[in-house]
Amino acid sequence: MRVRPFFLLAALALLAAGTTASTASASHAWGNYHWARTANPFTVPLGDNVSNTAYSNWDGALAGASADWTASSVLNSPVVTGTAGNPRRCNATNGRIEVCNTTYGYNGWLGLAQIWTTGGHIVKASAKMNDTYFNSTRYNYTAERHVMCQEIGHGYGLGHQDESGADLNTCMDYADALDNPSPNAHDYQQLETIYAHTDSSSTVSSVAAAQLPENASPIATQRLDTIRTSSIVEDFGHGFRIYTHITWALEGLGKP
Repeated sequence: MRVRPFFLLAALALLAAGTTASTASASHAWGNYHWARTANPFTVPLGDNVSNTAYSNWDGALAGASADWTASSVLNSPVVTGTAGNPRRCNATNGRIEVCNTTYGYNGWLGLAQIWTTGGHIVKASAKMNDTYFNSTRYNYTAERHVMCQEIGHGYGLGHQDESGADLNTCMDYADALDNPSPNAHDYQQLETIYAHTDSSSTVSSVAAAQLPENASPIATQRLDTIRTSSIVEDFGHGFRIYTHITWALEGLGKP
């Protein structure tokens, strides 16, 4: 996938909350948006478009992430048959998070999460793992679990707890070793905060009230780069936005 050279995430939520990235008690919602639903727990399936390689066990990583996020009191995260088509495009589908892996190229990123929103509500999402980097001995199964868990977590509306490299024992940190395969208690607490209220309508289904027109062009784009991550928001007007979070590979740090 080619990421547009524009300019947003984790720091966005932290700045909005007036907190600092180094405290585990800081809010780490990705932004002011969430899946609309009329009751909790709600279900947003994970579309299985992954395949194992000689170096990776993506089936295991996806199953692990599914179990971890389903442990939340507010959501269920079951694995279902993927509908993304070609994993290189990893087309998102309403009401679910499509999860894909393939060799996306030496573009600097290890994992990439995108969400589509309408009127502040998430409609669909995707999570991609870049085998161009994972197809090496540098990244072990724990690193695969860490990145898989994190990109899916973004799809539920979570940002990072920390981006300093500190190890907070959660897949939603950016520990240098990528050695935390699961969420921690604060991630579950943050999900409970994000989804504390219910809505009068739902976007957790295959039918959405409004669609972003094909080949639409953004009217405004913002980007935030940190040492380890980049986040982009594209505003298409009429309440439509696409948010992209990029996790840079260790060998791609500082290469936007």
